[in-house]
Amino acid sequence: MLRKLLSFYILSILSVSCGSGRHASTAPAGETSVLYKDYRIEKDSKKDPALVQMLQPYSLSLNETMNKVIAVAKDDLGNKQPESKLGNLMADCMRTMAEKKFERKVDAAFMNQFGIRATIAKGDITVGKIFEIMPFDNLVVLQEIKGDVLKEFLDRMAADGGWPVSAGVRLRIKDKKAVDVSINNKPLDPNTTYVIANSDYVASGGDNCEMLRKVPMISKGYLFRDALMEFIGNYTKQGKPVDYTIENRVSYVNN
Repeated sequence: MLRKLLSFYILSILSVSCGSGRHASTAPAGETSVLYKDYRIEKDSKKDPALVQMLQPYSLSLNETMNKVIAVAKDDLGNKQPESKLGNLMADCMRTMAEKKFERKVDAAFMNQFGIRATIAKGDITVGKIFEIMPFDNLVVLQEIKGDVLKEFLDRMAADGGWPVSAGVRLRIKDKKAVDVSINNKPLDPNTTYVIANSDYVASGGDNCEMLRKVPMISKGYLFRDALMEFIGNYTKQGKPVDYTIENRVSYVNN
């Protein structure tokens, strides 16, 4: 599928004739300068018929795949802080599919707020829409993490205004810190070891989550995008539309 997606990008970029400029980089004495061209792509740019014809079979195949409907959304699934319908769906997907893939209980799962790149409108949900929401090849990974480190991670999320968390996780945000935290209806224990699911990007310290970098990751090479398609597709298999609500998983303390 990624190969087909690349074909689409190639078609979009190479099938137009673009304006150009030639530039030479400045290089220190004894080093070779690099020449390159800038290309400006616009809607009204002239297409190259030969390239369009050459890439047409790939484009048709890609469009057929991307336009495939895998589920139907009952209502709009927006993305906002501190909590959203789409965020809840994605965090639950992370936990549910991680438990299925790794065959073990997961205490909590999280979704990087800024990794959600689109929303879902009421109606058909296509494969292409899933790529819009999650364009990155992030993997689902597990980490066994002590409660005190998890609290540090939750504080990092709170400082950003709140990230999506899976069902069973509750926290409030006060002065950019996570307070009143509970995991599976029990207060967060700094001495307990929790199994959490996350993206490999965040688990590797992405988005300033340095506290997670030193914690070993367990991976099976499972793309979160694939998990999302399977999770959402399961609604169709059950004959149901995708329907999510706000549950006050994450909220602000009213000062």
